[in-house]
Amino acid sequence: MEKMKKETKEIRALPVQIQIREADGDESARTIAGAIKYDTDSAEMRDYWGDTFIEQIAAGAFDESLKTRGVVGLWSHDTSQVLGNTKSGTLRIDSTPTELRFELDLPNTTIGNDTWESIRRGDVDGVSFGMSVTKDKWSSEDREGGKVYKRSILNAELFEISPVAFPAYPANEVSARSLQEFKEEEKRSLNEYRKRKLAMELDLI
Repeated sequence: MEKMKKETKEIRALPVQIQIREADGDESARTIAGAIKYDTDSAEMRDYWGDTFIEQIAAGAFDESLKTRGVVGLWSHDTSQVLGNTKSGTLRIDSTPTELRFELDLPNTTIGNDTWESIRRGDVDGVSFGMSVTKDKWSSEDREGGKVYKRSILNAELFEISPVAFPAYPANEVSARSLQEFKEEEKRSLNEYRKRKLAMELDLI
């Protein structure tokens, strides 16, 4: 079931390893990099009703957004702690067939220096991003004897990318609501199938 959605910001973590680069002889030229893998299962999450679900970001899901919207690099999603911006070129984002790559040049400021040192020491090793999902699709499949729901993010607006101290991939109200809608539709479809099957069986009697 594909569905268009209202714009609501969601935060997701990236299961990536942050790469760091420092230009020789230039202490101010410090870059962190990473990538969002497309068509890759997230960690399993649970909604408010206890159902297990996973997410995937479809290849090209951010392509339309990147053509029209600027993206900022923030420290831990704090809009007062800006680390870079696609408009200035200090944040560079490239969408490939398999992943969304980013490079963020850290500024020679207090927050930039603190971010670099925290990542260099390994104290901060996570990245998360803020997006608004505008089109998604739900499905379900059996795994190891249990049902797992799957959300495919087909189109989304990308707002920001943030190094974070405590990365997580949480369930949230938006995902839970849309999953509940899918489950209700799935139940209606099953009931219709059972009605048609019963009608066919009665016709054969």
